[in-house]
Amino acid sequence: MPPTTGRQRAVAKALTALLPQGPFADMEQIRAAANDRKLRTLPPSIAVWLAAVTHIRHNHTDYDALLSEGYDRDAARFFVIDDINEVLTRWRATRLLEAEEEVD
Repeated sequence: MPPTTGRQRAVAKALTALLPQGPFADMEQIRAAANDRKLRTLPPSIAVWLAAVTHIRHNHTDYDALLSEGYDRDAARFFVIDDINEVLTRWRATRLLEAEEEVD
């Protein structure tokens, strides 16, 4: 479905700029999350970044398994940074996740 609002168009543009080679199914989930009301108050580029990192963390890494094994959130996030950056690199991201960066 083509974007219909200015916000949706801005999110689509930010998503294409950030992840030009991302798979369609993943991009649609990230687009929906970036347009969610929880991220709606943020600039589109920031909303897309947060949605992308969160999506990758939960769907393309062992983050949830680490949490279920008893790791706390910060430790689990530390252990999946490289995995997140591998996915971002595969998708030709224009930015990578820094170890010190807080992304909820």
